[in-house]
Amino acid sequence: MSFQKKRPVSPFIKVGGLYFFARSLDKIRLHARGELHEDHFEFIGKGFDGRLCGFLRISYEALKARVLAGGTDEEIFAWCQQTGRSLDELDVLIWNGFASKRGWRDEATVTLEKHKATDGLAHRTDLLTFFDYYEVDEGRAAR
Repeated sequence: MSFQKKRPVSPFIKVGGLYFFARSLDKIRLHARGELHEDHFEFIGKGFDGRLCGFLRISYEALKARVLAGGTDEEIFAWCQQTGRSLDELDVLIWNGFASKRGWRDEATVTLEKHKATDGLAHRTDLLTFFDYYEVDEGRAAR
């Protein structure tokens, strides 16, 4: 029987109103069970995960420990609000605007284009952000 490693959930799934939070938690859980696709290993706790933790004012290691202790995404989000900093509507708007547009006309554009080229997606001019790229690269949207 062949075991296929899994991709994390879409970055567009919101918890506490935030994009990417569910994805970060999913990556932690999948990795702990040995089920995370190897393509994600290089960026565990870095990239979006690291930026999200910085935004929430919690360490990645603390978040990882809390996730592995159990609980729903919503319970873990509440813990982040108590342990790190509490977010208001403006904070959520700022994070979501940043995260959902990352790679589009910013310093990460070059990196996004390299990822697209490596994965045979350089011709996809409609993939303007990392979120767009993840959806196609991970099979949730048409190649």
